[in-house]
Amino acid sequence: MTEGDSRPGQQWVPTAEGEHLRGRRARNTRPEILLRKAVHRLGLRFRLQRQVAPRCTADFVLPRHHVALFVDGCFWHDCPDHGPKRFQGPNASLWRDKINANKARDRRNTEQATAAGWTVVRIWECEVRRDAMGAAQKVAKSADGGTTTPRRPSATPARQPGSADRPDAPSGGGSTRSADSQSRPAPRPGTGRLL
Repeated sequence: MTEGDSRPGQQWVPTAEGEHLRGRRARNTRPEILLRKAVHRLGLRFRLQRQVAPRCTADFVLPRHHVALFVDGCFWHDCPDHGPKRFQGPNASLWRDKINANKARDRRNTEQATAAGWTVVRIWECEVRRDAMGAAQKVAKSADGGTTTPRRPSATPARQPGSADRPDAPSGGGSTRSADSQSRPAPRPGTGRLL
């Protein structure tokens, strides 16, 4: 709900605080990006903004491990340590309703994603800001508890680009890149996605 929207008997009153909060990102927040980078450093690969149940989109998922991650903002999701303790001003009851609705949606999303077979991990933004690698290790621990098995290495060696096509090509395909880097594409920085 934005300022200017109305409820029966109540209407948002424009305030400086409301203007400040209006422009907040819903996706790709700084804590989400920090956590994704840390998860990627641990060798886990993910996909962004995937629907895991009807009307339930995770911030990112580890598809191989069937883990859905939600990075909850301290204000919007009422963190026990940093959430708003009380609301003041003309919109106090509307803010309380808004945050309570967010918490109810979080519970519903967790239940639906779990029912759909996903392991749900919820991490507070303050956890990521305090220790992104510690939060990533929490994610890795939940991924290790998953039921999927790691992918087996291929029995055939990776084909060297160009070596089979040209008989005069030097051994190793003439590339200055290592065989390991040729066997898989490089991830785009900070996204976990392949090029």
